[in-house]
Amino acid sequence: MNNFQTTTATNISDYRNYQGGYFKTLISPEQTNGTMALVDMTLPKGVEPPPHCHTNEDETFYVLEGAMTFRVGEKTVEARAGDSVFAPRMVPHEFIINSTTARFLTVITPGKFLEYFMEFSFPAAEELSIVPPQGPPPPAIITHMTKQLSEKYGVLFI
Repeated sequence: MNNFQTTTATNISDYRNYQGGYFKTLISPEQTNGTMALVDMTLPKGVEPPPHCHTNEDETFYVLEGAMTFRVGEKTVEARAGDSVFAPRMVPHEFIINSTTARFLTVITPGKFLEYFMEFSFPAAEELSIVPPQGPPPPAIITHMTKQLSEKYGVLFI
């Protein structure tokens, strides 16, 4: 069984569905007095965020499975399993998933931005699955998400 498509040999209640994929919080901000969060995320190609920068957080990505391209400032990094990329706050960045899916760890410092992922996800149901995008989200959802990201979480879109 391909772990990217369906996984049942895990505690499903630990996972949340997000953007056609899923994630699990490995370390929450509550465990670190807000200093960081560690998230294990699996996403399909095509759901990547547009170029943006965080005013409050640094992000570190560690690729576990798949292939991704990261653009951080003026640098472009082709990353595969075992590669890590640092995206400091106030530096524009984006990533592109080059494989069908990618699984990666994200370290968020400080950890408050995990609240965004919690707000825009929902508890996983009976099994974990990957659902590639069937087109862009409805405009109302994009508007709401963009407004929350900029006003509540200090994310600036480039």
